Amino acid sequence: QVHLVESGGGSVEPGGSLSLSCGPHRSGACMGWFRQAPGKEREGVAVIWPGLGTTYYGDSVKDRFTISRDFRKNTVNLQMSNLTPEDTGMYYCAAGIVAAPENCQYNNWGQGIQVTVSS
Repeated sequence: QVHLVESGGGSVEPGGSLSLSCGPHRSGACMGWFRQAPGKEREGVAVIWPGLGTTYYGDSVKDRFTISRDFRKNTVNLQMSNLTPEDTGMYYCAAGIVAAPENCQYNNWGQGIQVTVSS
């Protein structure tokens, strides 16, 4: 199984932006981003479907985050804007199999990368 690697995390002030990258992008796989804050459960952030690239977002990040595929770099990216301290956490990339419409069974996870939003 190919090891997924995240990059691009770091620290930013509230209202700022960060971009995360994950690769390699697996052709035919649904690819998602998750996050987990200390003391909280893991939360789905965004997922992109194979083929047409249909995207879905968690309610807390809609209109602020954008997930996309970069076929040239073979990565899946997460562009985050208007960040708040509530966006702080460890962000994980995952790849999976489309089991049913809107059902991605993730079977490959990255190690995670830290995103910190504070002033």
